[in-house]
Amino acid sequence: MTFALYERTKSMTDVYLFNMAIADILFVLTLPLWAVNYAADKWIFGDFICKMTRGIYAINFSCGMLLLAFISVDRYIAIVQATKSFKFRARTLAYSKLICLVVWASSILISSSSFLYSESYSFSTNETKEICDHRFDRMSESTMLKSLLLCLQVGFGFFIPFMFMIFCYTFIVKSLQQAQNSKRNKAIRVIVLIVAVFLVCQVPYNIVLLVTAVNMGKLDKSCDNDKIMAYAKYITEAVAFLHCCVNPVLYAFIGVKFRSYFVKIMKDLWCMRYKKYNKRSSRTNSDLCHSRQTSEILTDNASSFTI
Repeated sequence: MTFALYERTKSMTDVYLFNMAIADILFVLTLPLWAVNYAADKWIFGDFICKMTRGIYAINFSCGMLLLAFISVDRYIAIVQATKSFKFRARTLAYSKLICLVVWASSILISSSSFLYSESYSFSTNETKEICDHRFDRMSESTMLKSLLLCLQVGFGFFIPFMFMIFCYTFIVKSLQQAQNSKRNKAIRVIVLIVAVFLVCQVPYNIVLLVTAVNMGKLDKSCDNDKIMAYAKYITEAVAFLHCCVNPVLYAFIGVKFRSYFVKIMKDLWCMRYKKYNKRSSRTNSDLCHSRQTSEILTDNASSFTI
């Protein structure tokens, strides 16, 4: 709401964060389905919901991480290349929207296999139960496609964003250390926290995915090893899910400007509610809200929520 209702010119990072919020919200909406699935120990929602749930998760995973990579690049240009940043036409708002469009299109294309091959079917171990997972017709096709999916997920969900973030934030920290700014230490701490949270949340899950891809197709696997890998995947996947919930704190609410505009929108919504239930004083209340909003806009010359 804060990004959508903020009508002034946004920076590229603001546009990226707006799109990342959309991707995270889509993913969070699927969490109740997974909660029911784990609680009931079976999938009860059918094929269509299975395809949509796994497809949305795959889109969020690649889209969110790619947007984090572009955010780090934008911050690199704004801080390290500050004297040249005005010459970069790539930092225009129209270009950032084009980048987001390409990111969404790429994520949907990469995730298309989740929509095509995910389905609800009966799986028999000790007992028969319905599960929601990828399903292929032939064993060779299954091994090859699953390996490809895991490689794409690890590549776009970890390695590409990680390389961009390490490169960009390393030079950003060096530039901040040379700057004489009272907010320098706070900015460095925020960057270190962003990278640390990314590693803690994503490294365990991607290690499990890599081990799964390496062991896929081997005939000497035991049931005990399969159970261990299954439990490891559930635990590390839950930690990876946590990253989506931490993103708003790390990239939005930690910024003073974002918090101030968020509070302003909440106050404006309260004014609208007050106007609805108290028509007699609605005109005066509306004028007060408009006056406060105008004064806040005039006193803030920044064009970005980020610190």
